[in-house]
Amino acid sequence: MRKTYIIVMLLLLAFVPSARAQVNQEKTVTVSNANGKEEQIDLPTSMTEELDSTTQIYKAKNYLSRDPNCNMPDVNRTYSAEVYKQRLSKLPTIIEMPYNDIVQKFIDRYTGELRHSVGYMLGAQNFYIPVFEEALEAYDLPLELKYLPVIESALNPQAVSRVGAVGLWQFMITTAKRYDLTVNSLVDERRDLYKASYAAAHYLSDLYKKLGDWNLVIAAYNCGADKIKKAIRRSRGERDYWKIYPRLPKETRGYVPAFIAANYIMNYYCDHNICPLKTTLPAKTDTVMVDHDVHFEQIAHVLGMDIDELRDLNPQYRRDIVNGNSGQASLRLPEAMINKFIDNEDSVYAYTPDNYQPKRTEVEAEGGRYVVNKNQVTLVSSTSGKKKADDNKADKAEATPATPKDDNTSVGDGQKTVSTNDSNDDSEQTERSSRKRSYRSRKSQSSSKNSRSSKRQSKKSKKKRNKGQQSKSVTVKSGDTLSEIAERNHTTVKKLRKLNGISGSTIQNGKKIKVK
Repeated sequence: MRKTYIIVMLLLLAFVPSARAQVNQEKTVTVSNANGKEEQIDLPTSMTEELDSTTQIYKAKNYLSRDPNCNMPDVNRTYSAEVYKQRLSKLPTIIEMPYNDIVQKFIDRYTGELRHSVGYMLGAQNFYIPVFEEALEAYDLPLELKYLPVIESALNPQAVSRVGAVGLWQFMITTAKRYDLTVNSLVDERRDLYKASYAAAHYLSDLYKKLGDWNLVIAAYNCGADKIKKAIRRSRGERDYWKIYPRLPKETRGYVPAFIAANYIMNYYCDHNICPLKTTLPAKTDTVMVDHDVHFEQIAHVLGMDIDELRDLNPQYRRDIVNGNSGQASLRLPEAMINKFIDNEDSVYAYTPDNYQPKRTEVEAEGGRYVVNKNQVTLVSSTSGKKKADDNKADKAEATPATPKDDNTSVGDGQKTVSTNDSNDDSEQTERSSRKRSYRSRKSQSSSKNSRSSKRQSKKSKKKRNKGQQSKSVTVKSGDTLSEIAERNHTTVKKLRKLNGISGSTIQNGKKIKVK
């Protein structure tokens, strides 16, 4: 009997987590439409998230705790429809807060399955709501819009929706950039509490100018103004949210009811036995501007800070790098750390920079020196040992200055001779290297013409060989060397000397020499 009891208890324990997961996986709520027919509408993403994801946030771990003075039973209290209507009507708002069965469904969700999330949000609002109110006030907007992030992100600054919206205000990337929020590989200002809040207020102000009704504005914040306008056209110009309701996207149908429910629960939580988490406000903060790339680890080490605190204060930096090299970047620190950072700024940048900033500013391609011409990369000198040795020999070969010829090898005015090193006679590789270096040194128009002339001469020589001729001569051009002539005519310096009886190291410009 005892064995059977243990088995049953194990099965129950295994079932409880799965049952809890099943509740949290609900993505829709069932409501009745005007005809009494049941339909399902999508819940905002924030109303389907696990509370665990928010309790791991730095502020939640360090500044929120259970209030020992709140001893209300963890049991939801329910009321009649008239009570809810009355409470909603008493809220000091510009935006209307009407009651209906759909709104009731969302109130039930907050007071039931999400009551512990509400407790977290009631504590966390102390970090964020003052900034929301400042931004809304700056654009002269209704302050009840401060609860929009409750349904957008459940006051989770790290929230990312299934469609890619990010941050407390859940900006999509296109909308964020339209309102001057930077989003790139290193920075995502959708996560910046201050910048995102002012961008959201600006966006809401623009939506009101287009639509002229706050319920339509709230719906448009979710699905975009174009879809609201389309629903208005399909409803023959009707501009009442509750009249165009059936023509809205599923999630947007639940968006305004969720907003009304959020305003209700953030004001009447005590009537439903919900205890707010106790908040210890963090130290005041301030910002400094940096003009170097700096890693959070460098700052944390030199200032003696917790890197998680830096991440919490600067959530916009996606890779823990403040990218000051791209332009001055702001770094938020506790006020007590501002002067310490300024006094030790050089030490911060100097702290093992290679470990935290591995991105190189300059690199050298392996193998030698390259040039790029017309999108083609050419190796012009090699760094290999053999190539270096060949280059050294070629340097010696070309170092001999042009000299006048004593007997039959004298050179007239304006003519040149180029010497070669005898030790390179049998090295075709060295001759090719010498030829390349010589070509690089000639940049004049005459050199270009001589090169074309040499190519034409080479083609003529080829034709002569094809006709069976056994000998071949070429004319020495200005700047030519024996190694170049040998290279062009598929022979060697040694053979050229033998064919033409050349014993020295010079050749005369304009003279014909045999190459075969």
